[in-house]
Amino acid sequence: MAGWEGVRERAVDERRRAVTDAGLAAVFALTPVYVAYRIAQSWGGGAWWFGCAAGTVVCVIALLRRGNRARAAAAGLAVATAAVLTARLAHLPAEPGPAMALALAVLTGSAVRALPWRRAGAVAAGGLALAVLAFATSAAHATVAELYGLAWLAAAGLGLGTRLLHARRRAAMERVRRDERLRLARELHDVVAHHVTSVVLQTQAARLVARRSPDRVDVCLAGIEAAGSDALAGARRVVGLLRDGAPSPESAAPAPAAVSHRDDRIGELVRRFTGPPVRLRLPEGEPGWPPEVATTVYRIVQEALTNVSRHAPHARSVSVTVTQDDDTITVEVADDAPPAPARRLRRGGAGGGPWGGVRGGGYGLIGMRERLDALGGTLTAGPRPQRDGWAVRATLPLPARGR
Repeated sequence: MAGWEGVRERAVDERRRAVTDAGLAAVFALTPVYVAYRIAQSWGGGAWWFGCAAGTVVCVIALLRRGNRARAAAAGLAVATAAVLTARLAHLPAEPGPAMALALAVLTGSAVRALPWRRAGAVAAGGLALAVLAFATSAAHATVAELYGLAWLAAAGLGLGTRLLHARRRAAMERVRRDERLRLARELHDVVAHHVTSVVLQTQAARLVARRSPDRVDVCLAGIEAAGSDALAGARRVVGLLRDGAPSPESAAPAPAAVSHRDDRIGELVRRFTGPPVRLRLPEGEPGWPPEVATTVYRIVQEALTNVSRHAPHARSVSVTVTQDDDTITVEVADDAPPAPARRLRRGGAGGGPWGGVRGGGYGLIGMRERLDALGGTLTAGPRPQRDGWAVRATLPLPARGR
């Protein structure tokens, strides 16, 4: 994820974690105190202090789990095992108590959700073994072991469900990236075929010119050389796009002379749009754009307008702005819809930087990001700073004329 959008999503994630940990800390602070109070009433004397101390230790470990989830889970299970055995031998209230059971559930769910499969399975198995030990050592107080068993089952199930959901989303995002990369490769294949055809035609023309006007042969040969260079660059691009992993800098650079006119379908796309009124601004004149750049500009506008129609029904207007300087094309599509929870940034992830579109909006923008990454461009999407609405902004490198 690039630029402002990445910073914003990281800030959102950090704030969400902080709120979650603050809520857990409040629960962890109150539960041991309440349990100690109930034990003091029922058992009397100082029987309450051991369970309160052991539960507090495991709660603190659960709050510190983000540093190393595997070690935190192992430490929590070790403290809980020691507490279960000590309570049995010293004839104290059975463990794990409610506070400890809740903290162990947090550790188990966190580990199952985030750790590699083997470590996650080991933590889940350790929690199950602790449940068996609790049942075996607290026959007279089976309710305590049952409470922990239910907490372990819920935590393991929730962690596994979240893990599978994230895996499914990642797989879907990878399919979108692969499909977009293959689509762009097919487009570049057409560009290469065009250049090869141009080389053949110019070579045939050069043979005629050599017989009739030998002084013009150099001009024909220069054209053949340029078309051949473009075909070679396009072939390298196709190979780079079909490889796994990030494209190389060489394959990401646009082919210098693969130039066509601006994609005039953008105006037609805006005229067909059935949502809010659209203000369209395009570069003046007839700028020459590489075919893959022209197609990408069109698809960015298309996807952004689709998102407006789906997720900003209350927008009053939309602006589509395409600007060009010497070596960069910038595309921005912005609406003025009021803020809505459905349009908050969503985490996704993808390929060296998790990234997603708007909530419920599918994977169209993810595909656009993959295309832009392949072309050496950038894409950001998010709320407009200090204004109502949402903006999608893309930049694409453009080869300087005459190179």
